[in-house]
Amino acid sequence: MATEVTVPTLGESITEATLGQWLKKPGEPVKADEPIASLETDKVAVEVPSPVDGVMGQQVVAEGDTVAVGALIARIEAGSGGAAAAPAAPAQQTAAAPAAAAPASAASPVNPAGAGENIQVRDEDAHDDGAGGPLTLSPSVRRLVLEFGLDPSKIKGTGKDGRLTKDDVLAAAKTAPAATAPAARAQTAAAGPSQTAPAPAAGGAERREERIRMTRLRQTVARRLKEAQNTAALLTTFNDVDMTAVMEARSKYKDLFEKKHSIRLGFMGFFVKAAALAARDVPSVNAYIEGDEIVYHDYLDVSVAVSAPNGLVVPVIRNAHAMGFAEIEKTIADFGKRAKDGTLTMADMQGGTFTISNGGVFGSLLSTPIINPPQSAVLGMHRIEERPVVRNGQIVARPMMYLALSYDHRLIDGREAVTFLVRMKEALEDPTRLLIDL
Repeated sequence: MATEVTVPTLGESITEATLGQWLKKPGEPVKADEPIASLETDKVAVEVPSPVDGVMGQQVVAEGDTVAVGALIARIEAGSGGAAAAPAAPAQQTAAAPAAAAPASAASPVNPAGAGENIQVRDEDAHDDGAGGPLTLSPSVRRLVLEFGLDPSKIKGTGKDGRLTKDDVLAAAKTAPAATAPAARAQTAAAGPSQTAPAPAAGGAERREERIRMTRLRQTVARRLKEAQNTAALLTTFNDVDMTAVMEARSKYKDLFEKKHSIRLGFMGFFVKAAALAARDVPSVNAYIEGDEIVYHDYLDVSVAVSAPNGLVVPVIRNAHAMGFAEIEKTIADFGKRAKDGTLTMADMQGGTFTISNGGVFGSLLSTPIINPPQSAVLGMHRIEERPVVRNGQIVARPMMYLALSYDHRLIDGREAVTFLVRMKEALEDPTRLLIDL
């Protein structure tokens, strides 16, 4: 008797999701609580576990389909998988025969839903994804593999369950010999109907396009950021910070800190503590507008932008104002690990009264970040670089960082925004203030 698998509850106000990827194929054995599918919600990817031991049966929906909470997506058949998996192999071999005779433009099977969310690449020499199936690549990874002419089966994946990430492909491209033009063209021809390859332009350069549907996460990011621009009176003010004192403190205490707390002392701890100090003096930065009222908070829940395989996510450090450096650094490290593994939950993403975005890790010199509604302000950190500044009448080189505070001018005046950045600057240039609460 088959056991039905339905879409689980996804969190408050989340009523539907997109089936991003099947993690098991029909005929494969599954164990209870083993993930069989990945759902993309507006904020995070959620894995759907099997409710029982058995064999993966019918997949009711295809990758890329939108499914509601409680909807049936698959069935788990009773058994160990040996009998059910056996007939699947001949079926694949039968399908492979006409595929071999087909033109090169149809050599690679594509997502049956036509959504472009995930594409499966079959290669006789390729390793499988853990159960003898095809190697599954996300659209961005697949595009890079084609661009560099690499064999994905020869690249070690560091993503969840050994899946390839963009960083894995880029690293392999740096160490592997340059792919020949014929090989790149051959892979381009096998890319299927989702990619257009016009005739070479004059001079022999190839021009091609690829059309991929936006993920649910990217659609939500686009919608919310545009709503922020349309609703809030956005303005950005800047300041710069001499990071000498922070860097000296890290250098002096990093070994002792790591030995005692089993976590590295990073920059983010200083910035979160400085933001908490500044928000106490300028509470409107930590408030938001609701109707014709202003809602103030006596706590600071900091949303921190973290890079994930499917895009940027913003988990929340709760009660950051009451945390020590070690708690902050451990929380951020945990968020980073779980973002990479795809295990962040809806609860991790909800709430937040103020956001800090660190574009400096990617080399950004300056930016004007957009607030995360309903919040009223976001702090942008940037790269540290030595620049000439005047100290005591002398031109000297100092490690400087630009800070940007974007804010909703309906609630926060320019004087308050500047005051907030000045308070942060004072605390970062003299970290003793963080200890004695000045």
